[in-house]
Amino acid sequence: MALLSRPVFSVAAAVLFAAGHHAARSENPPPTSQVLLSVADSWSSKQGKLQGYQRDKKSGEWKPAFPSPITVNFGRNGLGWGRGVLSAPSGAAKKREGDGKAPAGYFAITKVFGYASGLPRGADFPYRQVGKWDAWPDDPKNPYYNRHVVVDPKEGVPSWFDSQKMRHGDFAYKWLIEIRHNADPPKAGAGSAIFFHVRRGPTRYTAGCTSMRESDLVKIIKWLRSDANPHYVLLPKSEYKQLREPWNLP
Repeated sequence: MALLSRPVFSVAAAVLFAAGHHAARSENPPPTSQVLLSVADSWSSKQGKLQGYQRDKKSGEWKPAFPSPITVNFGRNGLGWGRGVLSAPSGAAKKREGDGKAPAGYFAITKVFGYASGLPRGADFPYRQVGKWDAWPDDPKNPYYNRHVVVDPKEGVPSWFDSQKMRHGDFAYKWLIEIRHNADPPKAGAGSAIFFHVRRGPTRYTAGCTSMRESDLVKIIKWLRSDANPHYVLLPKSEYKQLREPWNLP
């Protein structure tokens, strides 16, 4: 998918800049008490299960957040290592722009975007209503590649805007949860606009996002809390077995 995420940026004459949330790359797992974990059968998997986990304040153990795992769809071409807060193994095949793969790795979750004026009842997380002039460039040659930008039409509308705008009235993007992949700073061509969003159908796979039923997406939105510093981890089973302990995963 090509659309949205990141804080508001500004094109000299056509965009409003806003400072970004930086998820520093580190070799140590980030301090978090909420993790969304999805384990795929293999690198070629197009579908998997996702469960939310909350860290128990007393025991420090991870506890499932939902009664049962959520079925999710991945990229139409499976998975590829993404750029998150923890580095991918050296020599591993990396996700690239347009490869149709969902990024595997450990990623910050920073904001929810949507068409509605506010979040679903009971939710409490940073939110931006997507307006007419919001965009998320997915062209590696665009200086605002993989950043959320808001164009100021009074200062001129960039020629790239129409193909990069975020608001299309498409039900699949009714709600978007940012998966902070390839950020801080973005690397041209490493993949852009990665979100959780509403699926188009049980077997309609994505261009790189993780999609699910709207009811499940809303459930996640209501569960997320900023003070928990939530993160998303997507891994094939083989890598999960190796990284579960060093990454302190459920």
